[in-house]
Amino acid sequence: MKKMVRDLPTTLSSGTSLTAADFEIASAATSTEEIGNPVYPPARRMLARHNIDCSGKTARQMTYADYEHYDYIVLMDQNNLRNLRWILPRDIYERETGTAPRKISLLMEWAGKNRDVADPWYTGDFEATWRDVNEGCKAMLTSICK
Repeated sequence: MKKMVRDLPTTLSSGTSLTAADFEIASAATSTEEIGNPVYPPARRMLARHNIDCSGKTARQMTYADYEHYDYIVLMDQNNLRNLRWILPRDIYERETGTAPRKISLLMEWAGKNRDVADPWYTGDFEATWRDVNEGCKAMLTSICK
């Protein structure tokens, strides 16, 4: 997403007037297993093949302050959505997982698909994950820039 935003307006054909300065993008985990670790080596290699630098990036856990600060909280899968129950106050988690307008979504929902992003941790297929993330981010960015 950061690369797509840096490439605005060439990323979209919507004639948007938004620029990279209009966005603040961050990444955070909903679990604690990888906190402090760098990007997983196969993922780092995939990103490098697409000219995306992730050097210096380490995993951190999402906080309630992140929920308050950001306009969108975008998750890769249902497991991350369930993990939010330990981060968000119960009333917010229940409201967010209901049918009311919300700021939390799954990435593939932006692309009109009701499924999780392919998880390379289990499949080993980093190319499928790349395609899913790229498709979801582009759809989200297109929607935001309308």
